[in-house]
Amino acid sequence: MAGRGRARGSGAVGLAVLLLVLLVGCGGRPATDGVRAEVQRVLDRRAAAVLAHDATAYAATGDPAAYTRMRAVPLAAWSYRVTAVRSGGSAAVAADAELSYRIEGHDRAPVTVARTLRLTRDGAERWAVASEKPAREAGQQLWDQGTVTVVRGTHSLVLGVGQSGALLRSFTGLADRAVPAVSQAWGTDWARQVVVLVPKSLDGMAALLGSPASSYRGIAAVTTGETGGGPDAPADRVIVNPDAYAVLGPVGQQVVLTHETTHVATRSDTNAATPLWLSEGYADWVGYRGTGRTPDEAAPELQQAVREGQTPGELPSDGDFGFAGDAARLARAYEGGWTACRMIAERWGEEKLDAFYRAVGEHGKRPGAVEGAMESVLGTALEDFTAEWQQYLHDELG
Repeated sequence: MAGRGRARGSGAVGLAVLLLVLLVGCGGRPATDGVRAEVQRVLDRRAAAVLAHDATAYAATGDPAAYTRMRAVPLAAWSYRVTAVRSGGSAAVAADAELSYRIEGHDRAPVTVARTLRLTRDGAERWAVASEKPAREAGQQLWDQGTVTVVRGTHSLVLGVGQSGALLRSFTGLADRAVPAVSQAWGTDWARQVVVLVPKSLDGMAALLGSPASSYRGIAAVTTGETGGGPDAPADRVIVNPDAYAVLGPVGQQVVLTHETTHVATRSDTNAATPLWLSEGYADWVGYRGTGRTPDEAAPELQQAVREGQTPGELPSDGDFGFAGDAARLARAYEGGWTACRMIAERWGEEKLDAFYRAVGEHGKRPGAVEGAMESVLGTALEDFTAEWQQYLHDELG
């Protein structure tokens, strides 16, 4: 600043004007605001091209390969909202954006994900997308992993990458059987549709979830979604681990898909008040319902514990359901939740089991939720219920 203050003549004026141009855009706004607006316009054109299925218009915004990977996905909405722009040099910027999209016929509200884009400017001063990827710590979208293949079922939409059409069709069969099975147990007051994502491998599953692969090794599938979501919540996604799924038999595969579909159906009644022993146990109860599987077949880890004199002293805690922990402990937690729900269905009736689940969720907060629902719906206290469940374990597994 001192050097500039001592300057004299037209050269100093020219320098001042140049600095002003670099620092200030039209209307007195910072130049980054102008660039941000330009980037937003590029992404608006890109989104319009996606919805219009216009590959040429999409290619005009840059990175045409991305369109090929996701062109088969049936979309009802697709839009970007630029949240920040960072300079990457005179001809490049990095942009943070929120991508919102809806799958037609399945999502009642947009799924919103954080994305990072790199844009470059050509000699004609036109910005174009050079790359797009998940923001830091955000999960991938399926099309980030390759070209998406789509198979439609009666009650399902299966999207896969790196999988054969025959395998994807097998998942529509599983899902199409799961949906009516869940409705028979839970009722029909839910979307009665399920979206299944089948990546190429365990690593692909983990990338979709934004977590290490070690967290899901041996886990056949998980369901994502908003707990306590209202009618405008976006549809859940059932994400498959194809490595673990491949080792299951036909009954096991159906139980898993029905279990995950149950989570989709019960999502609006599941919230912070719902313990995992109830949400996972109920989903397993629906999954096993009608299969003829006996407790010793469905709960081998818990059976071993009971026979070794290690009957659980209380219902499984949420911490017992950690994927990264001891596999036997995790199995006992699921089996414990299932046997508790099975006992309710047998001794109080299936309608009471459903009512109990909903009553717990209606409480909204964990403290007192289970106790209150047991008293109002089942006419028992938690301590008495736990003692009865322990005896049930001895009777069924001892």
